[in-house]
Amino acid sequence: MKLDVNVLRYLSKDDFRVLTAVEMGMRNHEIVPCELIDRIARLKHGGTYKVLKNLLKHKLVHHDSSKYDGFRLTYLGYDFLAIKTLVNRGIFSGVGRQLGVGKESDIFEVVKEDGTVLAMKLHRLGRVSFRAVKSKRDYLRHRSNYNWLYLSRLAALKEFAFMKALEEHGFSVPQAVDCNRHCVIMSLVPGYPLVQVKELQNPDVVFETIIGAVIRLAEHGLIHCDFNEFNIMIDDDEKVTMIDFPQMVSVSHPNAQMYFDRDVECIYKFFAKRFNMSFEENENNSDGSEVEIDEIGRPQFSEINKNSGFLDKELAASGFTRKDQAELEKLIEGDLEKHSDSDDEGTGDDEDEEDEADINNTNVKQLESLHLAKEDDNHQVGEEPDPQDEGEGETESEDDLELEKSLSKQRRKAIQAAHRGKKNFASRNTYKDKGGKSSQSSKVHKQLSGW
Repeated sequence: MKLDVNVLRYLSKDDFRVLTAVEMGMRNHEIVPCELIDRIARLKHGGTYKVLKNLLKHKLVHHDSSKYDGFRLTYLGYDFLAIKTLVNRGIFSGVGRQLGVGKESDIFEVVKEDGTVLAMKLHRLGRVSFRAVKSKRDYLRHRSNYNWLYLSRLAALKEFAFMKALEEHGFSVPQAVDCNRHCVIMSLVPGYPLVQVKELQNPDVVFETIIGAVIRLAEHGLIHCDFNEFNIMIDDDEKVTMIDFPQMVSVSHPNAQMYFDRDVECIYKFFAKRFNMSFEENENNSDGSEVEIDEIGRPQFSEINKNSGFLDKELAASGFTRKDQAELEKLIEGDLEKHSDSDDEGTGDDEDEEDEADINNTNVKQLESLHLAKEDDNHQVGEEPDPQDEGEGETESEDDLELEKSLSKQRRKAIQAAHRGKKNFASRNTYKDKGGKSSQSSKVHKQLSGW
């Protein structure tokens, strides 16, 4: 859907209030009913339906009356909400041309009041070209239900957190400025995608820089998973910058080695095909030379020292932790607790076991008391009689009788309570047999059975 920012000038406060009401209603509704939108918006002078009609004309909402009369937010309406919020914050004041289109996002130029040009990335998951998000990405984690707008928001939060952390650790990445909903504002990288570059002055130096970035990411506990010529920017001075980070995973991911080898293989293939670079310098004349090339020439995942940092823990990368993605905002402020995936699963299992144990303990308290009473009685019976206790034998026998009586009463009460707890499911004919023809027929059947 084309982003026409000119419509943004003619939208009033009531329009944005109704748009926000639709967004809030979509938290637990796929199609938000009109009555709920009216109650959430609470316009002073009414007119919610008129505002919805205006928003529908500009394709900011979509009307659906298949099950009931309601509306849902479109990507264009979600764009307007994010842009309006960022403009109010003073992040930028104008939107320029479109820089690029991908399978997961659109990138635009934005301008600040002082003339500084930034890049705005709008995540748009759910396109026809890339709908296998649930299997290819880990935005959902343990959730089963999802919405494309919500997934786009999670992807934007994740990318903003990764950019912020990588920049702090000295990686060559765009500078993260701000994030709102599915929109990420970053510094504009001067240069071109590596796929558009036909010649390089020093291809060997660029190649070593890129491979070094892959290895350094792995040393800090992260794997890019999509490190190819489309996600590498290079300027006129041949400075390399990495982009596109939502799909990054931890080195403890089950498929971490496969992702690492795939990133390395993409770089090797591209430089061999585009710049005619040969990587057989370390080849020997002995048999099995290909294996020796892999062992000597290419970086191996098992040989990388992964103690340089723990960004996968800090950023809750896929494969390491099951924390909810909404906590990424707290993580940027430094409030995220560092727990692993196994710890979270273990705590969940322990909580379930504790709940079951509490239920079992409440149901078995009386039985435990009965068993303890029996053990005390048996212990008293097994002891040898002392001469001092001979005079108290009669009182003990009376106490034993009282205990047995009380135990039998408790057992009867427990049995009665258990029987009361069971529901007697009557047949369908019980309500019909209260008088009438059905009762007479039942009497006839009884007489026939008696004969």
